[in-house]
Amino acid sequence: MNIKISIEIDEDGIFVATCPSLPGCISQGETRKEAVSNISEAIKLHLDSLAEDGLPLFNTIERKESIIQVAV
Repeated sequence: MNIKISIEIDEDGIFVATCPSLPGCISQGETRKEAVSNISEAIKLHLDSLAEDGLPLFNTIERKESIIQVAV
């Protein structure tokens, strides 16, 4: 299964990874590679928890996303 994630660098230089289709699923790492590994594990645990509780695995609301650059 392929799941989209978002990775940003916070003000302390830590890589923060989130999974938009799984609200609340977030992890971090000191490197991009570590953040990706950590969010992968978090996604697995998140999906396991949802399945155990009999909840839908993904947010069924279709998201339309735009990514643009803004000059400041």
